[in-house]
Amino acid sequence: MKLGVIIYSNDLETIFNAFDFAAYGLKSGDQVEVCLLGKGVEAEFLSKTEAYAGQPYKLIEQMQSFVESGGEILASAKCLAARELGLSKLCTSSTVSEIYEVVKESDKVVTF
Repeated sequence: MKLGVIIYSNDLETIFNAFDFAAYGLKSGDQVEVCLLGKGVEAEFLSKTEAYAGQPYKLIEQMQSFVESGGEILASAKCLAARELGLSKLCTSSTVSEIYEVVKESDKVVTF
């Protein structure tokens, strides 16, 4: 199955849960693509000091593990530009047409 995950929140816990879900999809043998839109493009630039139950979120490590396991992260170029954010090795800059193709070609789409 092909799974599309759209993240448009900049809430650290929400993003962490979205990547946890996406990683589980990969481990289950599915093809998974994550699209960062709106506030979601801030994911890699969020504070690393926030914690849940006394444990710091390791979002960057989680995102890196997702990519190394075969997942792909697309970040809206327009949303990045609007926030004057650059790209990293983890995300591919994408257009609305590329994100549209992810949605169109996915068997299921989940939003966070």
